[in-house]
Amino acid sequence: MDRVVDLDEAAAVLMERVARWRSAGLAVGEMTWRDWEAEWPQPLETDRARVHDPDSLGLVISGSAEAELSVVLFRGGWADVDFFDGLDDAGSLPACDIESAADFAARMDQWIVRVFGDLGGVR
Repeated sequence: MDRVVDLDEAAAVLMERVARWRSAGLAVGEMTWRDWEAEWPQPLETDRARVHDPDSLGLVISGSAEAELSVVLFRGGWADVDFFDGLDDAGSLPACDIESAADFAARMDQWIVRVFGDLGGVR
C-alpha cells in the first residue's frame, strides 16, 4: 500500500482536537492502529509502540442521543467514515483522495459538524 498520509502526523492532529471535542461533551475513544506486517487477522492495537508498520488509524467519537462517528484512516489516502446522527440519519461519508494529515484534519472537522452539529464555538 502506498504511503500517502503519515498516520503518526494524523494522530497528532487528532490529539490537538480531543480536548475541544471533550469540552463540547463528546466521548472520544482510544485510537486504534493496525500493523501492515501483522499476521492475518491483523489485530487492532491501542498502543502505537506495538505497531511496527502502521497501515490504518481508527477513532470512534460518540455524542448525545447515541450519535456516533467512526473513522478509519488508511495510509493510502482514504478513510472508512461511518456515522449515526442519533436521530434518523446514518451512513457512510465520502473520504477518498486524502493527501496529508492536514487534509485529513480539515475533513475530520467537517465530519464532526456533519454528525454532531456546530460545537458552539468550543475551542
